Amino acid sequence: MNAQVRPSTIAIANARPLDMKLEIAVIPVSDVDRAKQFYSNLGWRLDADFATGDDFRVIQFTPPGSATSVIFGKNVTPAAPGSAQGLYLVVSDIDAARKELLARGIAVSEVFHHEGDTFTGSDAPYLFGRIRVPGADPERRTYRSFASFSDPDGNGWLLQEITARAPGRVDPSQTAFASVADLAGALRRAEAAHGEYEKRLGQGRDANWADWYAEYMVAEQAGKELPQ
Repeated sequence: MNAQVRPSTIAIANARPLDMKLEIAVIPVSDVDRAKQFYSNLGWRLDADFATGDDFRVIQFTPPGSATSVIFGKNVTPAAPGSAQGLYLVVSDIDAARKELLARGIAVSEVFHHEGDTFTGSDAPYLFGRIRVPGADPERRTYRSFASFSDPDGNGWLLQEITARAPGRVDPSQTAFASVADLAGALRRAEAAHGEYEKRLGQGRDANWADWYAEYMVAEQAGKELPQ
């Protein structure tokens, strides 16, 4: 006799998973006020700073364009100060992001990529200790260019340039840009690609450029094949 699947099981299998949005990353620090000054200098938004007596204090910051915040404070986590490593900040332009942090007085590494990086859309080269090579990825491929910095306790942050998501890593039914800079970057990439498209057509200005731009930008963000 064939095993029967209960209707409730079928419903769960076919239903869209319940949203579980990553809200907070906890950073262990030794000096709360020093850490607050550092993350303020980054230009991040201060969301909260509250205490309960002398034994508990929590501070929350949110990076520009991020849906996830960070918290630190007194008696917030038992982790050793400086033990948070490999915290990723995704940017659309690694050079512009680095220059902005330098202008804010933050010590940032030179831009680098990884030797022999063949991991498509992966951070594995960093996590496995691959050799850093100076300069951005020669082909400026998405996911491949980095810069790093640390807070006063040694918690390690990585800037990672992502201009297009790998297939399956975004909801193809949604298109969203976290900031004006992200949208502007997508428009510039679409403009450059559309210029090549017009050259191939050989018919001068494409009157339907807006539709082409829209198709390109949505496909790029969803990790789909780009229009040619």
